[in-house]
Amino acid sequence: MTAQVLLVDDEPGIRATLARFLEEMGCFVTQAADPEEALSLLNAFEYDLVVTDIVMPKGSGLDVLRAVRGQESPCPVVMITGSPMVESASEALRLGAFDYISKPVHKEQIVHVARRALEFRRVSQENERFRNDLAAIFTSVQDAIISVDRDLKILNFNSSAATICGLDGSVAGTSFYDLPLKCDKKCRGALETAIHTRKPVETRYFRCAGGACDQYVSVSVTPRRVTARQVEGAVIVVRDESSLYRLEKKQVPRNSFSGLVGRSAPMQMLYSMIERLSGVPSTVLIRGENGTGKELVAAALHASGGSQERPFIKVNCAALTETLLESELFGHVRGAFTGALRDKAGLFEKADGGTLFLDEIGEISPQMQVKLLRVLQERELVRVGGTTPVKVHVRIIAATNRDLARDVEEGRFRQDLYYRLKVVELIVAPLRERPEDLPLLIDHFVGRLNAKLGRSIGGVSDEALKLLTRYPWPGNVRELEHALEHAFIMCPTRMILPDHLPPVFQTAAADDGLTMRERIAEALARHAGNKSRAARALNIDRKTLYRKMRELDIPDAPT
Repeated sequence: MTAQVLLVDDEPGIRATLARFLEEMGCFVTQAADPEEALSLLNAFEYDLVVTDIVMPKGSGLDVLRAVRGQESPCPVVMITGSPMVESASEALRLGAFDYISKPVHKEQIVHVARRALEFRRVSQENERFRNDLAAIFTSVQDAIISVDRDLKILNFNSSAATICGLDGSVAGTSFYDLPLKCDKKCRGALETAIHTRKPVETRYFRCAGGACDQYVSVSVTPRRVTARQVEGAVIVVRDESSLYRLEKKQVPRNSFSGLVGRSAPMQMLYSMIERLSGVPSTVLIRGENGTGKELVAAALHASGGSQERPFIKVNCAALTETLLESELFGHVRGAFTGALRDKAGLFEKADGGTLFLDEIGEISPQMQVKLLRVLQERELVRVGGTTPVKVHVRIIAATNRDLARDVEEGRFRQDLYYRLKVVELIVAPLRERPEDLPLLIDHFVGRLNAKLGRSIGGVSDEALKLLTRYPWPGNVRELEHALEHAFIMCPTRMILPDHLPPVFQTAAADDGLTMRERIAEALARHAGNKSRAARALNIDRKTLYRKMRELDIPDAPT
């Protein structure tokens, strides 16, 4: 598009010369003999550049400059004078002149300045159009959009954030840490994770009471990058998906999914999350008590992406010493240590292109945490005793029965590694929180055990089912499987009766009126504070007993 230039000078010869220079550049030049004529033209037309003399008999070019700068979208103004003075130059620049040229004006000089000014005008107009488009999107979109800096202070938000999140104008500049959030801090957690990992984070379908009523929302967080390794904040988009959530809730629940069994709400949510992660290479942290089936969830995540043919490598981090775990994960070179007779590829390399499942990740040492973090950040490793970096492309799925957030607060687990692992977090509910799944699980294990043991047992009796239903299941689904296998061995008929179940179920039935706190306290008292014996009596492991004692605030009696 041809640039429109307004040329203002009281001398016809100078106007003609400057107009010729500008027209040779491809500009369309309109001439004005004095500021009054220039102001009339400015009121009637839009220009891309104004070139004006300062000192003229019928007015000052500074008046033209002021008029241009007062427009809604001001164009650049180049000032020209035949009697340059520091005062006039300073005033012109103070009022916003693009540049200042002294007479006599040479062709190269005016062409150079005009080109710079027109390029500045072009870029300014593009930026203005971009800002206007962005503002239109920002204000019209129905999702809540909130921009924060890296300290989580709110920089900006749209009108939908008031409806969905309950924000008002007073929260500008307020930190997310100080907001009375009603989303169980899930939005804050997603922001922290995105900023620390420098990667987008998505969380779908969680309950939020931030607006006028209870709702179910999905959250998407995108870091605002400065460099590849540094972010200056993030943008969070919160979408009200209550209608879609309720529609999905009305659908017939699935009884099983990819090896997992259950039709309860927690299991339906877990199935949906696994499906949404299908084909997504994001790191996943699975949390749940021992025996809940975290390994099955990891296997389902691996299989859901159509990667069944790719490697799925599992490692129990708690079962190996630090030295052995490092060698197993990263491999070693010949001579790295006694017994290293040849080069050996580690599990990261063996899982290349597939999935590496790190079970009991909360048990690794601080030194291993540092080494694992480096591999996750750089996507390369160095074998033990070696010096050559090895590139790896592996999806990491980690699992733990620990509260890693608490471990981070107490200094037992690195915060940066925690955020690297917790790009997406899946919670596997304990069996006691989904009792409606018990009959399905019993049928599932009965069928599996019949095939395994060559039996034809039809199921469990009503009386045995009552005992199984009342039991608190500290060992979760794994304990249920073992209990039913015990019953299969003890059962001579085609129906499992109460007497065929392990003795702990008879004890639990006798103690049915006691709370878990009372049972633990009674077991500790009965065994003189010996936690190992108390744990065996309760049919739980020692770690679970310690955790329950902390959760229920049971004093630590001497052993």
